[in-house]
Amino acid sequence: MASALELSTLGHRIRHHRVARGYTLDELGALVGVAGSQLSLIENGKREPKLSLLQAIAHATGTDVTDLLSPEPPNRRAALELDLEQAQNSPVFRRLGIPAVRVTKATSDETIESILGLHRELQRREREAIATPEEARRANTELRLRMRERGNYLPEIEHLAEKQLKAAAHTGGALTHRSVSVMASQLGFELIYVDDLPHSARSVTDLENGRIYLPPASIPGGHGLRSMALQAMAHRLLGHTPPTDYADFLQQRLEINYFAACCLMPETASVAFLAQAKKDRNLAVEDFRDAFGVTHEAAAMRMTNLLTEHLGTRLHFLRVDGAGAINRVYENDDLPLPMDVTGSVEGQIVCRRFAARAAFAEQNRTVEHYQYTDTPAGTFWCSSQTGRTGDGEFSITVGVPFDDARWFRGRETHKRAVSTCPDESCCRRPDASLTDRWNGKAWPSARVHMQMFSPLPRGAFPGVDDGEVYAFLDRHAQE
Repeated sequence: MASALELSTLGHRIRHHRVARGYTLDELGALVGVAGSQLSLIENGKREPKLSLLQAIAHATGTDVTDLLSPEPPNRRAALELDLEQAQNSPVFRRLGIPAVRVTKATSDETIESILGLHRELQRREREAIATPEEARRANTELRLRMRERGNYLPEIEHLAEKQLKAAAHTGGALTHRSVSVMASQLGFELIYVDDLPHSARSVTDLENGRIYLPPASIPGGHGLRSMALQAMAHRLLGHTPPTDYADFLQQRLEINYFAACCLMPETASVAFLAQAKKDRNLAVEDFRDAFGVTHEAAAMRMTNLLTEHLGTRLHFLRVDGAGAINRVYENDDLPLPMDVTGSVEGQIVCRRFAARAAFAEQNRTVEHYQYTDTPAGTFWCSSQTGRTGDGEFSITVGVPFDDARWFRGRETHKRAVSTCPDESCCRRPDASLTDRWNGKAWPSARVHMQMFSPLPRGAFPGVDDGEVYAFLDRHAQE
């Protein structure tokens, strides 16, 4: 079934050719065997014609079906009317409860353009509106599901990264800061390290003067200077424009992170390393991490890009904070994850029996924690490593279904747990004896995360204070 926009465009194209031939609705209807009122419904996008009728219309107007079905408006007036129809059907406009403007032959082009200008301003103001947590979760969930369908693999960015590395004469091993500087120079940028970056930005790119401003030291939590510089370059290489909404912002952030990972752990070398490790039945995040000089989290996440696509291994990745909340997630192995009614996983509390949380109880935090976990969806083997930032402790987990554990180091572990989540009796419901002892006798005070009440700053880039960034650029441009 054709969309409303496709039907409207088709109607405009039929009307254009009818008028060009000098036919009225009734005259063309008589030629093709339908009433003029039926043609009117088709030209107004209210009814989808059968192929046989389209063929008759094309023959009568001296054109062909392919031309009638073209997605392009037949003329400027039709383009204006279609744009206005689409704008008046947008959720933003419909929420206002204002009647749509009915366009007639007497409506001038200038009038339609003026109304369209008002709609564009309405959309702009809507985009500037504060992104609510609900909007962010919805957009993030949609992005996660799209990437799951693609195996978390973006070949076009993989190829772009390999091309840039080749141009910078990087042949192998860990990517050096010098190579990153060469890559920036080839794009016309100089890397400058300053200690007064706006608090809301990890880096700032001065497009006019060809400068990328970075902090003088890595941000706690693994955002290394090489990665931040590569992400800033990726915006330019990928042709990004200011995001139109929060979903666009998240898509851009995913793409620049992906590009940085591709440069730090190039596809060809990484796949060769992982394939050999699998052949040796010795796959390990820590070895992959050390081979390319990246963080444990970066190496673990990069494995989700490559293991399914190149080694046929389904897997999952979790970053979980000390309270058990999921900060970052990817899975294509059907690991049962907690989610809210919207399907969002981020922010949900993972089962206490999972390795991602059991690792916090280990006395030796310098090595990976291995564990098998029996779940309603099957048994999974997991490897977890803990760490700490200024915001608290966290764990990084990579896991696979039981049958694929044979390729990984740590598969011989005897640690095993049973999780029946989402059944609340698994780890959420207190023991009956404790309930009897404390029910009605305790009143904990919940810790409220202040970010729940902190809206994103208004501006072109979600989460970034434009005024602070522009003042920063103006200050440094004068140096």
